[in-house]
Parts: sequence; C-alpha cells; structure tokens
Amino acid sequence: MKYVSAAAALAGASAIVRPRALLSPSIRADASDPKAIIAALQKGFEDFKKENDDKLKAKADVVAEEKIDRMSASLGDMQTAFDDMQKKLAAAMLRPGEQIGDLPPTNPEFVAEYKAWMRKGTVSAAMDKGTDGNGGYLAPVEWDRTITSKLKRISQIRANARVQTISVSGFKKVFSDRAVGSGWVGETASRPATSTPALGILDFTPGELYANPMISQQLLDDAAVDLEQWLAEEVDTEFARQEGIAYLSGNGTNKPYGVLTYVVGGANAARHPWGAIPVINSGAAAALTGDGLISLMYDLPSEFSANAKLYINRLSIGAARKLKDGQGNYLWQPSYQQGEPQTLGGAPVVEIPDMPLVAAGNIAALYGDMEATYLIVDRLGISVLRDPYTNKPYVAFYTVKRVGGGVYNPEPMRALQIAA
Repeated sequence: MKYVSAAAALAGASAIVRPRALLSPSIRADASDPKAIIAALQKGFEDFKKENDDKLKAKADVVAEEKIDRMSASLGDMQTAFDDMQKKLAAAMLRPGEQIGDLPPTNPEFVAEYKAWMRKGTVSAAMDKGTDGNGGYLAPVEWDRTITSKLKRISQIRANARVQTISVSGFKKVFSDRAVGSGWVGETASRPATSTPALGILDFTPGELYANPMISQQLLDDAAVDLEQWLAEEVDTEFARQEGIAYLSGNGTNKPYGVLTYVVGGANAARHPWGAIPVINSGAAAALTGDGLISLMYDLPSEFSANAKLYINRLSIGAARKLKDGQGNYLWQPSYQQGEPQTLGGAPVVEIPDMPLVAAGNIAALYGDMEATYLIVDRLGISVLRDPYTNKPYVAFYTVKRVGGGVYNPEPMRALQIAA
C-alpha cells in the first residue's frame, strides 16, 4: 500500500474541487491554501447574506435570484473543498496494521503470495488460503482493512451508522414491545395479572455485493504500479456507491433495507416491532421552511439529540441556505474548523447525494442519531476470483463482499416530508 504525507493529502484535495468564484474576483480562493479557502468562505457567506437581504427588502427579480443562486453554489463549492481537505488529511493518517474490529495483522508472506497470484494466478503449495476449487483467493487482511476504511469515508451513512462484523451467515436481534403492565393497589387488594411484553425478532441478513474490474495480461506482466492498490481503489469506489444507495433506499432483496423505507408510509414501515420512523411536515407546499426544520429537530426526544445530525442532499442545502429564524438569523452556517461540519439550525449537516430532492411528497431530510438508528452488518472477509479466460486478453478480478443493513431502532430518527 502507498501512503502520503498530510501536506500531500491537502494538496491532493485541491485537485478534486476548485471553487467557482463568486461575483467578485477578490473572493476567488486559492484551492491549494486552506487559509485562503476559509477566508473566501467567510467573505462569500457575508456577501451572500447581504445580497439575499437586499433582495428580500426590494422587489425580487430574475437577475437578483440568479445572482444569489450563483453565490450559493460557490459557497457550496468552497465548503466542499474544505471538507475534502479534511477527508484527505484523515486518509493520510491511515497506516498498515491499523486495527479494525477483530481483524488480525496481515502476514507479510501472505501479502506477497497474493500479489504474485494477481500477476500470474499461481499460489505456493505451502499456502492453504487459496481456494483452488474455483480459482479464487481470500484478500489479505490489510487489503480488506483498507477497503473498509475507504468505504467509511466515502459512504456517509456507513460513517455515521453502527457497524457489526460477523463471521456467520446472518445476525438476529430480539426486541421487546415494552408492553409490561402495572397498577396501584391497596394493602389487601388482589393483584390480578398484568400484561406481559411480547418479543419480536429482526433478521439482518447480508446480501452479496460484487465488482468485476479487469486489467490486461500484458499490464499485469509489465506494470510497475501497485496492483493491489489499484484493485482496492477500483473496488472501494464501486462498493461505496452501491452501499450508499442501498443504505438509503434498498428494498432488502439481496441488499440492505434502506432507512427511508422505514418512515411512515414506506415499504418497511411495519417491519420493526417498535414502529416506523415518524414524519414531520415541512409546512409549505413543495418547499423547505425554517419552521419545518425547527419542528423536525424539536420533535426528536432530547435523549437522542447529543449525537443528532441532519442528513440532506447538496441541492437541498442550497435551498436551506436562504432560510432564517424568527430573529432574522440565517439557519445555515459554514464550517471554518477542521472536524467541525457545516450546520443548519445548529445541527451538523451530513451531505447525502442520494437523498430525494425538495419536491412535493418527498422525504427531503432525515434528522437524528444514525448510529443508534441504523445497523450495518459486515460478513468478515472479501474474496477475489481471478478469471483470465472469459474475456481474453483481460484478466477479471471478481470481488465479493457480503453486507446487510436495516433500522436497529426507529426512535432516534425523524424524517422531513415536503408538503404536497
């Protein structure tokens, strides 16, 4: 595996996102300088607020609206650039031997055998972890560990949810409906039987997720690149994309049950013994409102508020950026410090690309403690099947991971539904 310095990580982040200038060239940020981005973000937010306030005081026109939308988009770009720098810095901190769950350190000899097998498909007779029957091979722990780390950074639901690693075919959780009865009685009064709580069981069964990247045999023979890293990067990007979609809206058929399917009216609203995730109305037809977001947050019991976050997509953040509270303060606030996310109404914001847009009837935001709400079940280990025959001259690396998920507890989460 190749690792980079923190400085190189920050430099790499700048290549990913270069913020668009706002309306003045003086606000243009040097994407290679974190301080410049923060300064531009501060200046841009102040200019955005002034422009939006002026528009509200005067009669709105198309030119002013477009100007504000461009400024809002630039703020989003700069916030993304700053967030990407933080992610790159975190990635630079990964080192071989990092402990994840109960995974043991990787045997260097096994890693060397794995790399040799990738190039030529040969496995030492002394090694007993190859599955000769199907031409497959168990990925070394370090490779497995690195993919898990990357997936956690890319898939925001995984990064915030509870993750359980298992070594069997599934995971069961027993729930009580808490329907135990009680009553007040006098000293000599009879004590009739009270109600007894019922038990329910939820199955968290992993589905099978696969990727099938290919590389030519000549490149395998000649390349000086780290093939192990190449394959890990190919797989983690695709797995993260598929997992992110499934954790949000998966139907449970050979994949996780998505959290959105557990809201009131959703396909799995009746699946959990404790009921569905409650829905709060936005308060306006086809639009976000400040009152709706505040109602969403205050509907969550205080027991779950300490770790509560707002899960919403980028376009919806842009719409929410114009909202104010009753005192005229903007609900959205940018992030200026590493480790501190942007906030909306004081709640940390987690950008989820696959969340529905702001439109009549859509669930446009989730608010709550995702770690207490959603459980991801990882089947330990990733297997790779090397296939040099199906599509010559390419060698396919059929990679399989088993993962499941579903709502563990609906109580720590609320959903914001846009009024029709």
